Amino acid sequence: MGNPEITAIIIIFNLFLTLFVVGIVLFIKQYKLKKKEHLLKLKDELEKHQKELLATQIEIQIQTMQHIGREIHDNIGQKLTLASIYTQQLTYENKAPQVNDAIDNISVIINQSLSDLRELSKSLTDNTIEKTDICRLLKNETKRINNLKISKVSFFSDIKNIELPYQVKTVLYRITQEFLQNSIKHSKCKNIVIELKYENSKLSLSLKDDGKGFDIMESENKGIGLLNIKKRTEMIKGKYYFESKVNIGTSLIIEIPI
Repeated sequence: MGNPEITAIIIIFNLFLTLFVVGIVLFIKQYKLKKKEHLLKLKDELEKHQKELLATQIEIQIQTMQHIGREIHDNIGQKLTLASIYTQQLTYENKAPQVNDAIDNISVIINQSLSDLRELSKSLTDNTIEKTDICRLLKNETKRINNLKISKVSFFSDIKNIELPYQVKTVLYRITQEFLQNSIKHSKCKNIVIELKYENSKLSLSLKDDGKGFDIMESENKGIGLLNIKKRTEMIKGKYYFESKVNIGTSLIIEIPI
């Protein structure tokens, strides 16, 4: 076999080797591209599933609250109304002043409870969140907590009009309620500050208290409330910043792209 034939064989071999290597490289690139597309598709499907799950959870909550509201109105409300009528009748029939005073006190308590239950029933059966903007919702919640006279709650916002999806409003409102309840129940705080801002296409909800705080590392895996807040935030593609320092207080910031 002459040198020209050997040279030709080497050239052909190198050509096939080059084509083989190029083929492998192209295969790997194509594989990575398909894998990336597949992962993106899975991510989109997961986000879609989470949105559907959140919508279902909210719908179930609404139906449950409406059912409870109707039960309060139709069942407990009627029983308290009947009890109020009985106390009025006892006052009319009884002639002893001291007994009448006790009956009057019972009647006042029943009527006040009846009024509170009617307000609760109304709030549960009416879809307040859907009909009310987020600033008004937070202002109303601030007023409700201040009426308890346990901690002073302050609300600040420079937002005038902003339209938010129902799911986003619901999540922000429930997170605020969760934070307020935890602060009042556990932190022994004197002040709670709620701030709602919109800038750079981001809606920011800031919640802070001046309570006793806690060690996050010790409570991270134990606080169901914190896990619920984190899960709700992630479902609406929000970012979650939580901080708590012993004897200083607790803060929570939720950022949502709008």
